[in-house]
This record gives sequence, structure tokens and C-alpha cells, in this order.
Amino acid sequence: MSTNVKVDSGFDISRRRFLQGAGGLTFCVALEANGFRLISEAQAQAAQREMNAWVRIAPDDTVTILTPGAEMGQGSMTSLPLIHAEEMDADWSKVKLEWAPAEPERYGYVNPLGKDRMMWIAGSRAVMLYFNDLRMAGAQVHKILLANAAEKWGAAPASLKTEPGFVVDPSSGRRMSYGEIAAFATLPATLPTVDKSELKDKSQFRLIGKPVPRRDFPAKVNGTAQFAIDVDLPGMVYASTKHSTVHGGEPENWNETKIRKMPGVIGTVRLPDGVAVVADSFPHAMAARLALEVQWKKGAKAQGFDSDATLKETYVKVHADPAAKTRTLDSKGDAKAAFVSAAKTYKAEFRSDYGYHAQMEPLNAVARFNAAGDHVEIWEGTQGPDVSRAMVAKTLGFKPEQVTVNQCYMGGGFGRRLGGDYAAEAARIARELRRPVKLVWTREEDIAHGKFRPQSFQCLEAALDKDGKVAGWSHCVVGDGDIALPGLPPGFLLYTGIRPHYYQIPNQHIEARLLSHGIGLYTWRAVGHVFNVFAIESFVDQMAVAEGMDPVEFRLQRMSIAPRARAVFEKVVQMSDWKAPRPQGRALGISISDRSGSLGAGVAEISLERATGKIRVHKTWLAIDGGLIVQPEMARANIQSGIVYGLSSVLHERITIKGGAVEQSNFHDYHVLRMSDMPEEMNVAFVERDAAPTGLGEIGNPWVAAAVSNAFYRLTGKRLLHMPFTPARVLEVLKA
Repeated sequence: MSTNVKVDSGFDISRRRFLQGAGGLTFCVALEANGFRLISEAQAQAAQREMNAWVRIAPDDTVTILTPGAEMGQGSMTSLPLIHAEEMDADWSKVKLEWAPAEPERYGYVNPLGKDRMMWIAGSRAVMLYFNDLRMAGAQVHKILLANAAEKWGAAPASLKTEPGFVVDPSSGRRMSYGEIAAFATLPATLPTVDKSELKDKSQFRLIGKPVPRRDFPAKVNGTAQFAIDVDLPGMVYASTKHSTVHGGEPENWNETKIRKMPGVIGTVRLPDGVAVVADSFPHAMAARLALEVQWKKGAKAQGFDSDATLKETYVKVHADPAAKTRTLDSKGDAKAAFVSAAKTYKAEFRSDYGYHAQMEPLNAVARFNAAGDHVEIWEGTQGPDVSRAMVAKTLGFKPEQVTVNQCYMGGGFGRRLGGDYAAEAARIARELRRPVKLVWTREEDIAHGKFRPQSFQCLEAALDKDGKVAGWSHCVVGDGDIALPGLPPGFLLYTGIRPHYYQIPNQHIEARLLSHGIGLYTWRAVGHVFNVFAIESFVDQMAVAEGMDPVEFRLQRMSIAPRARAVFEKVVQMSDWKAPRPQGRALGISISDRSGSLGAGVAEISLERATGKIRVHKTWLAIDGGLIVQPEMARANIQSGIVYGLSSVLHERITIKGGAVEQSNFHDYHVLRMSDMPEEMNVAFVERDAAPTGLGEIGNPWVAAAVSNAFYRLTGKRLLHMPFTPARVLEVLKA
């Protein structure tokens, strides 16, 4: 990033500043068991309530809305406050946005994935989680504005209406701006009750469902957007790290004397799993990092781990072992009986490799302590500011209130910027150096010490009854995942997306067998849906071919397909002109897509260079049922980026581990999709349905692998069973 934002030594984004208004009216919306309640700033500070949403209105008609939506290009920072602005009928051109403070104990946002209140922007859940609460909060503030105007005019609130930024009296033509009302308004003890029937009808929306430019665009275009890597504090020094080449290893000793003699070097800091070098400039820190020679302690769990051998041999043995530790994920009907009485059965196995997040902005954070050393301030682009705050506090032995997190923009996250590990490292280094520190991981460091999407082995079986319908279903996934991430159960990364709820098969048994190899794992865009949907939809295609049926007709007639799934398949068939002849050397493949409550069906048109094994995806069509689409253009861009991300992971990306160490080091050997390989067309359509919004940021990814592999079969008569489909792997399949 070229921007260099100077932060004055007195720079202080405190908790209180988020609720301070320069005159005007501040609404603090507290979420309680019985609904929302308005409280003043003083009350908020005294009561320490968990906040859900709030807005400030200034006499100049400026409306400031706090946004919990971390911004990494997906548009959450814009779409969440827009929902609030819609119901309060704010003039969007006069709305200003501020980051919400990372204090769930005061301003908590409910995360239904766990019992704790969290501010995670992950799993494509921002809009779907906050939609109803933000609408209700906006409607309640709307009522307060009407009530104050009615009292001023001596009119009945029901006789008044609003236009963007104004309360209007239709009988007299009087108009009063929200800023004018803010100058004299008083707050009731509690917000008025709002029945769901009082919320705006879809036909009344001025902002929701309409194209609205993202608020982060101007700052990113003119260079004023602040990423953590842009922050420049007085007296700040620079750090970079070198972690153990074997995941989980610890440093024993290193060539500190030599490093300290290098130009600009200030010192080194021992980390639990690595060494940090600190210097007066980043180039000096980089030079010192390259010169580091570290001796690592033996005994790390990952020592000697070979990912290829484990995937090819160990997981197969674990799957075949009746005594292996098994976690049943879903079981309904009587799957065993369905297989015993089956007229025909099918079975298939699939594999997938580790995947790296490949976010463009290197991981980085800035940390500064106060003079007393009992409070630290963090600048970070994070998907979970409260998670980062908690991680920093835990690392330092602080209470959470001793940590302030200043949210910054992110140059990509995809789940990696959720844990706060690198922010905690920056804080650890800053405390030891007693100086502000900017920590930047190198790309090599991020890959070598990455937290990956797990690899997996999967076995699927299906039982067809006498009518040819799929009556029994068995699915077992084996892989590393026997660890619990914050707020997530053990194995969550491995088995998400494994339950085919869109196929209402009467007898099912689904299980996971979890192992742990000491390899770092973390959430990854669409998590396990990517390899699980790949296995499910490739298997369905195999059965359709064996039954001599069109794959769409097989799903509609033989798979007990749910109505929503039927609708998206019918839509994508229409979009792609599914049965029309294709140019010579091209073929279509189809797959379902499933993630965060959204459902889709996608078609890919591919060709193959048989001499090199390179697959080229020319066109894609994707039909999505995502409920109400709050921001169509943002949603479409999100989905298209998910398609590109999916293509990259399906055709190129793989992490391999030998002796416990990652074999790839940068984008020269960890290959990602290039511009020259982009599809010529990416067509996205939304299936209209009167329902609340569901997640759209990841739905573009899970369908890609199966659609490409199914199209590959139509071109070659051979199956791709191991993801990714690299040219070398494709050539092996063609020769087999």
C-alpha cells in the first residue's frame, strides 16, 4: 500500500469517542431479553450493557451510524448500516460510518455459532445475522423522531410520515429535518415497541435491494484508506518473524550476536514458536530475518509428518478400521436396512489437499503500550476485532479492557484474519522492546507457518431402491481436525457442508473420523463445503451416468430433491441452455452449491489441453437463492470473487508437507489463478424468494470443483477424484 498515514502520539480512539456527539442526539440501543431499550451515553457507561446498534444525529443533519462490519472488499461495512438507515429513513448521502468498538461486554453482537457474544465477520453471516436487529433498531429510532416532531407541532404521530432525513406533516406541508429534531429531542426511558408488521414493506425500500456504491471505494481509490500496514507512529520500529519450519516447533537458540551487529537491528525477541527480529526500518528487519540461523527443539507433534503419504495410506486405513474414533454427524432413518434391501449400490472415494488462504495483504499489526505499560493499543485489519482483543489480552496476561483494538481495512481475509495471532505477537514484541512496533509477516512466513484448510479422504455410498430412487446414503470423511478452534467444535473445519439437506434422502448416516497431526488449521472461504460438496456432487454425477440419465433429471427424479434446490437447478438450466450443443472440445458440468443458508446450482463450460493437462474454464453460470438481496451489486461481486477463488483452489492450489514442514514458499510454487486463465463469462442470477437474507460471500465457491470434474468426465470419460486438478494430476488420470 502506498498510503502512509501519520498517527499523532496523542492519537486516541477511546471507547467513549464512539458515543460522543458534538451536540445533537445520540441513540444507544441496548439489546435485552425483552427487546431494545434506549439508554444515554452516561447510562451506557454505568450499566456496561452489551450494545447491538446505535446512531448519532447532529444538528447539521449528519447521521453517524456505527458499523460492526469489518471491510475486506465484501461490502459489509456499507450494507449493515444501510439496513439501519433504511428503517429510520435516513438520507444516505448524509450518513457517516464509524467502526464499532471491539467491546462485546458493552456493545456485543450475538453470534449464534456459540454461546458467547462475538463480532466475527465470518461465514458470510454479517447481513443474515444482523438484518432483523438492525431493522428493528432503525424502526424504533424512526418512531422516536416522529414522536418528538409530533410533540413539537402538536400533531398525532400517526398523522406524520418521513422522507429521507425529514419528518413531514402532509396536512400542513410542514417539514423538519432529523438534525432540527435532534437539537431539541428528548429520549424516552425505553424505545417504543415495534411490531414486525410495522417494518417497511419490501415495496417501500429506498436503499435495500437498490444499487448503492460501497463507502470504502473513494478512500481506496484516493489512497486515504488506512490499512494497518499504513500506520506510522512516532518512535515506531519494525519487526518480522521466523517461525519453526516444523509446525509447533520451539526455538532453542539462534545467532543473536551476529544479528545484533547488522545495520539498523535493535534486537531479537523469543516467541513460543519462533524468533522476531526488530530494526529501525523494514528493509533492515528483512535483512536480519534472512540472516537468522535458528536451532529448533525436537519433539514437535508434526515432526516427520508427510501429508501425501497420510492422505494416500493412513486415512484409508483409518476409514477401514472399525475401532477408529468416530463422530456421528447425522443419522436418520435406517441406513443399514436401506443398503441390505437395495436393488443397486454405488460407492466412490475422493481426496483433497491442504489449502492456503492466499490473501494479498501480508499479515501485519501495530502495537503500542502506554507509559505505565498496563494498556496496549492495537491497529489491525481483522475479521474479529473482539477475538483479536481477547487473544492479545490472553497473551499478555491482561484483562480485555486493557486492550484497545483500532479496526483497519483488510487486503483480503478469507478466514485467516480471524484469530489475532499476529496481533498478539506484535503486542508481545512491543512490550519487550518498550516501543511501538509494526510487525509484518513475509509471504514465505505466512505460507510456511500458515493455518490451512484441512486435507481429507472421503468415502460415499448410496443405495437405490427398486424404483431407482436413492433411498440410502452413507458418507464418511477422514482428516485432520481433532482440535477445537475458538467458538467452534472439534472437526468443524472438516465436516461443514457434509449434510446434503437439499437431498431429502430418507435413510442417512454421516460421520467423521478426526486425527491431529500438529498442523495449523483455520477457517477458509466456505470451509469444508468445498471438498464435501465436491465429493457429494461428483458422486451424484457418477450415479446419473451409470443409470443412463441426464444429471439434472437424475437429481430431480431420483434424489428426493428439496423445492429450493429444484428451483435453482431449473434456473441454471435455463441460464446455461443446458442441453444446447457446445463448441467442439468443450463440455458442461453441473453441481449444487451450499453455504450459510444460501443454496445455488452452477454450470461450468470447460476445455482441456490434452498435451499439457491444463483445464480451462470458459464460462460459468450460477443461480442463487439467497433470500432478500440487500445489495445486489455487492452480492454479485462477492459471488463472482468466490467463483474465481474456487477456480484457483480447484485447478492450482495445494499445500504439501514433508517432515512436518511446508514444501511451498511463495507464489512461484504455490500456484494461483492468473488473469489469463479467468473465465470469459461469469453469469450470476438470483432466484427471488420472500425470505430473510442468507449468506452470499462464500456461496460462489463450493460448486466449482464438482462442476469442473463432471465436465471433465464428459470430455474424457475419466473421473477426477483428487482435488486440486493440477496439470500433472490430470495427465496421470488421462494415462491411467
